[in-house]
Amino acid sequence: MNLTACGKTDQGLVRANNEDNFYLDEKMGLLVVADGMGGHASGEKASGLAVSLIRDYFQGPQKIIGSPDPSFSEATNRLGCAIRLANQAVYEVAQSSPQFKGMGTTIVAVLLTGRKLSIAHIGDSRAYLIRAGSIDQLTDDHSMVQEQVKRNLITQEEADRSEMKNILTKALGIQPEIEADLDELTVMDGDILLLCTDGFSNMVTDDDALDMISSAQNGSAACESMIDAANRNGGKDNITVVIGYVWKEKWYSALMKFMEFFRR
Repeated sequence: MNLTACGKTDQGLVRANNEDNFYLDEKMGLLVVADGMGGHASGEKASGLAVSLIRDYFQGPQKIIGSPDPSFSEATNRLGCAIRLANQAVYEVAQSSPQFKGMGTTIVAVLLTGRKLSIAHIGDSRAYLIRAGSIDQLTDDHSMVQEQVKRNLITQEEADRSEMKNILTKALGIQPEIEADLDELTVMDGDILLLCTDGFSNMVTDDDALDMISSAQNGSAACESMIDAANRNGGKDNITVVIGYVWKEKWYSALMKFMEFFRR
């Protein structure tokens, strides 16, 4: 399987700066989104460092460090290892200076290897799968309200309205060692992946996201539409969206480039 991807990030209407970062590598099949925290420049540094470490890991020898999880493929274990190394780097920088103390970041990443999609995440940045006209969330938020939902203490609707939904139970860089939640699935020709920070998912419903992606002429237009929608709904946080199109036939890439040329 092949991957065509695009992404966009925006400061939003309230935040003083943009602490989100993202990275995409179509050839490698790698998509990464991070939402920094810590105030001032700390959050931006944390998310940028995490994304850079994951990028560099996959541009290098990609050695497995630690004990791999036998229930997952080698590719998924490599993705988990990359996040483990990123956590160490962010934590070390956070401990190195008072101005960076307490900084951290969410992370969500996917890696396409053949027909296998590896998924890893920490925090409340999300990954979605769009298939056959439906959108499904692939990750579970590491947040206080989501823990309450799991324990049947509140409903999902109550969690969505809660003022505490941004309180995380897990973040990259906060402690010296942390393990990402891992998962993997088999993709199909025509699948669409969406990765986003909570600045998007808190402002736009899943169904509206599905409609915008399905009706857009191309990925770039879909990203623009989604950023605009989040800002129209308040833009209360930084907004980042990354869309990945999974395809099998070579003609798809040629067709996309042909259509893009005539839209200019």
